[in-house]
Amino acid sequence: MFSFFKKKITALPVTDTANQNAVNPSAANTSEATSTTAPKTTAMPAERPRASWMARLGSGLRRTGQSLSTVFTGTKIDDELYEELETALLMADSGVQATEYLLKDLKQRVKDTGTTEPSAVKALLAASIAELLKPLEKPLTLGAYKPTIIMVAGVNGAGKTTSIGKLTRHLSDNGASVLLAAADTFRAAAREQLAVWATRNTVEIVSQEGGDPASVSFDAVTAGRARGKDVVLVDTAGRLPTQLHLMEELKKIKRVVQKADDTGPHEVLLVIDGNTGQNALAQVKAFDETLGLTGLIVTKLDGTAKGGVLAAIALWGQGRAAAGGSVVPVYFIGVGEAVEDLETFNAQEFADALLG
Repeated sequence: MFSFFKKKITALPVTDTANQNAVNPSAANTSEATSTTAPKTTAMPAERPRASWMARLGSGLRRTGQSLSTVFTGTKIDDELYEELETALLMADSGVQATEYLLKDLKQRVKDTGTTEPSAVKALLAASIAELLKPLEKPLTLGAYKPTIIMVAGVNGAGKTTSIGKLTRHLSDNGASVLLAAADTFRAAAREQLAVWATRNTVEIVSQEGGDPASVSFDAVTAGRARGKDVVLVDTAGRLPTQLHLMEELKKIKRVVQKADDTGPHEVLLVIDGNTGQNALAQVKAFDETLGLTGLIVTKLDGTAKGGVLAAIALWGQGRAAAGGSVVPVYFIGVGEAVEDLETFNAQEFADALLG
């Protein structure tokens, strides 16, 4: 077991490799498997400081934060302030229930601390948001199974395949051997897009031109076990939760993965676009009902005015836990296209960035 598997995965910048030679190791059934090797070993650049990430996160959430921060520029704490804050939270797509929850908690904090200045209420709101989001803060841990099978889903345009590429880079940089499964056979060029990430990250990929997604997934898991890989990442086809026949295909992929490895999949992640607000929460609920989610990756938070959706997801998670399940954590959040723009989620950092 790698020692890094018990740590949070941290972001490292991408270093592209050149003049790579493709080889064709044998794969299960008829799937095509390719691997790439770097011509020489290059020292990885130093990890960017967390402060640099905070600056990018703060910049990304500025549009959301501006609408919230203007509420606290008045001269007194009164009903008007709370009404303005309610409007700002709803506009940030926190949702009705999460907004009510935060306002109730905030009023209690104001009362308990004897706060009288509106400017001081801002810090209390940040603390309230951080406390609500804290259960979402959990590191992705691997190593209990070899390979650890991670199935990744999401709607078209959410950044699913790109997020898989970034995650592959993080895993590889920390010493894990990764095998990619190009099971997104519905979208044009999806196979090629994932292949680019495989080449860039010098990892193997199992794919099948025009093949069945479940078959590709089965072959990848089988190949991953045979080759002693640490992680198998399965890229599934992007789809809307209303596309019932495609959601059934996701169930099939999960069943087939379980046939290849009766302990898997060990993680079922959903990639959601932070710009979609409450629609993102609807996606989480729908995909969870279909697959039983174990984690989230929230992308495209740069420039969004809807960063409050994480509060709605956190409150939904409380209900899920109360019903005998567990909170679905946010493993990573993204604020851009570069690999360093995907980072582990920290509740206090997010709350501070949200309120500037």
